Formats: sequence, structure tokens, C-alpha cells
Amino acid sequence: MARDRILIMGAAGRDFHNFNLLYRNNDKFDVVAFSAAQIPDIEGRVYPAGLAGDMYPNGIPIIAEEDLATFIPDNKIDACIFSYSDMPYVHVMQKSAFVNSLGADFVLLGGQKTMLKSSKPVVAICAVRTGSGKSQTTRKVSTLLRESGYKVVVIRHPMPYGDLAKQAVQRFATLEDMDEHDCTIEEREEYEHHVKNGSVVYAGVDYASILKEAEKEADIILWDGGNNDLPFYKPDLYITIVDPHRPGHEIEYYPGEINLYLADAVVVNKIDSADQAGIDTVVANVKSRNPKATVIMGESPLTVEGDVSEIVGKKILCVEDGPTLTHGGMKYGAAVVAARNHQAGSIVDPRPWAVGRIAETFEIYPGIGELLPAMGYGDEQIADLEKTINAVDCDLVLVGTPIDLTNLIKIDKPNMRVAYRLEEKGSPNLTEVLGEFTSKI
Repeated sequence: MARDRILIMGAAGRDFHNFNLLYRNNDKFDVVAFSAAQIPDIEGRVYPAGLAGDMYPNGIPIIAEEDLATFIPDNKIDACIFSYSDMPYVHVMQKSAFVNSLGADFVLLGGQKTMLKSSKPVVAICAVRTGSGKSQTTRKVSTLLRESGYKVVVIRHPMPYGDLAKQAVQRFATLEDMDEHDCTIEEREEYEHHVKNGSVVYAGVDYASILKEAEKEADIILWDGGNNDLPFYKPDLYITIVDPHRPGHEIEYYPGEINLYLADAVVVNKIDSADQAGIDTVVANVKSRNPKATVIMGESPLTVEGDVSEIVGKKILCVEDGPTLTHGGMKYGAAVVAARNHQAGSIVDPRPWAVGRIAETFEIYPGIGELLPAMGYGDEQIADLEKTINAVDCDLVLVGTPIDLTNLIKIDKPNMRVAYRLEEKGSPNLTEVLGEFTSKI
């Protein structure tokens, strides 16, 4: 019987995971290609034979999503499996309409069938949007569990932007491990703070193999989600972050709303800087979708590493986390908040000085505005980021990324790092939620 010819639409993460779990060595399907979106320089590569399995001795090509108009009919594709995240519902259905118009089915997979069961307890940290505050929440949860005497191993949502075969299973216990694996800025932003916090981090491509390795050294697995994607492992405690700076997005983005429905606990983050109307909207939507969830109210106070008086009256270049500004759609981050809080004279628009791949980023995401996204998916983009920062006419650079950029690039002007931390307000809080969870394991 003829196999269904399918294409998996992705962004070098969830798409590979869905393939590995549901389609690899499955003789009902012929996976003709992956298509790539959101992440630069993924298309034109091949998902390697060593990961693809015996049915694909030449691997599986990765094409640009822009080529689907001809690729689907030319290759007689029966179905497209949508496998990436942080998309507004209208865009998801526009993708569906486009795919359907070409004669193929458009498939959204249920989350449960792509969640592996661990032999160890799993705490998952997810969100309804990119940039909601997963990083500071994951750090807080990790710290609380370690202080309770548990060995916590973090497994991070995939970001395999290099040699996929070599990145099948990656373990990061030191900062030098990141150098050894040639990690991008985006990868370092997600791994470095865990390593500095005392946790081992696993990531890569093959999440069944990753789980087996992590289980060998963990009392508890901590899933650190990416974008607003679902966890790859079945959680025993499911924590979802919502953002009152973007009220309504918690019920308007795929698959973030699923995280809201499935959560055991919901952290309403950034209440110290959001307006009350936004907080009220988010809380009402949480209660309407998941009335049984424990709702935790949290602030995200800033830490500025340096003399904040140096910000007053100065021309400031604000460098922010890249994905938060691009497909996350945020209009500001930690650096902007610090500049405003400490009476900066002005925030300098970097676009007149942007070069190369950074200039391309502004063309692709024109809504970024006067902020500089710390994009660094490869050496060329990292070099262009350095050139752009050093060319901008400013007095001071505020860096709102989760890592110290000066470890990767040389900034030839005064600069300070800015970071968020999570502080819960009142009860219930994460200590109580985690205490109840650990009492049952």
C-alpha cells in the first residue's frame, strides 16, 4: 500500500522531535522534506541519515517554507504537519488555507502523543508567548529544588543550529562545554544561566536519547521550554508563564493556549511593570480556561551591573534578547526598562548603523523599531552584531540579554548588563507549589 507523502513544517526543533517520535521508521509515511521558518540559514541543509533512520539513507532535505507553493504539488504531498510555535491563530489558519489550496491536508498534532514519559519526576516550565519570563522562572524553580536537596538536571527545548548529527545529544556542565559545541548566542542565552546556577543542561536533537542520559544523573528533570511550545516530556508538574504586558495573547497564540489549559500552576509575571487592566485581563483569561490552576503573582525586578547614575541623561543603545523581539514581537526588554527607570536622555535607534545580517533582521522584522536584537545564529551574524554595536553613536550600551555578550564580542564603548529575576508576591508561591509536588514523589 502506498505511503502517505508528508512534509513537516518547522523551525529546527519541534519538527525534528515530531519526526523522531511519530514518523521515523514508520512505514505508513514517507517524509519527503522538512520546511524551515523563523530561524535563519536552516533551509538548504539535510536532516542527516544517522538521525533519520534506515528508511532515509540519504537523509531528508530541509527546504524554505517560501518554496511550498511549488514543492507541494510537484512532490504530490498528501499532508503538511505544522510543527513550530508562537504563531497567532490567524496566521496558523492562513497557513492551513494555503496548504489546503495546494491539495494537501494541514495537520496539528495533539500534544500528548509527542510527550515522552520519564522514569524521573518532570517539572515543565512553559509559556503562552516568547519573552514571558521562562528564564527567571526556571532559575527560581531550579534553585528551590536544589535547596531542597534534589539533583536537578535541566533539559532545554532544542536549538540545533550547527551540525545536527554531532548535536544529537549535548551535555553542558561548564561554560567551556559551550565553546566546545560552538554554541550560538541564542543557545548560550538559554544554557549559560543554568550552568552558572549549578545545573547540568542537556539539549540537542534526539530527545529520547537525551532523556536516557539525563535520567542517569537526575533526581528531577526540569524541562525548560522554548517559545510557547509544549513540553517534549510528560510533566508531573506543569508551570505556565503568562505576560500581562500582552494581555489577550494567552488565548490568541498557538500552541501557547494549550500550555494554559494544561497548567497545574500559572505564573502571572511582570506585575510590577504592567498596568492593572492588563493584569486583570490575563487573570480573567487564566480562570476562564483553567479554573483549577494555582495562580501565582510575580514581579520581575531589574538588576543593573554597574553605576546606574551613568545612565542619567545619556544616549543609550539598548541591546535585547533576539527571539523576544523577532517572533516574540515584544517592543522592549530589560535594557529599555532600565534606560527608562534611570532617566536616560534618549534611546538611540541602531538601524542607520546596522550592517550585514543585522540589517537583514530589521528588514524581516520591521516592527523591532529602535532596539537592537542580539542575533547570533552563526559567526557571520555575531560579527555583524559586533560591527553594528561599535558603529552606533551612543554614550552607553545597555545589554538586556541573558548572557554576557562581551565574552563573545568586543564592545568598544561603555556597557552594562541588565537582567530580570522573579519575585513572587504573597501566597500561593512557587515554594508552596514545589513543596506539595515533592511531598508526593
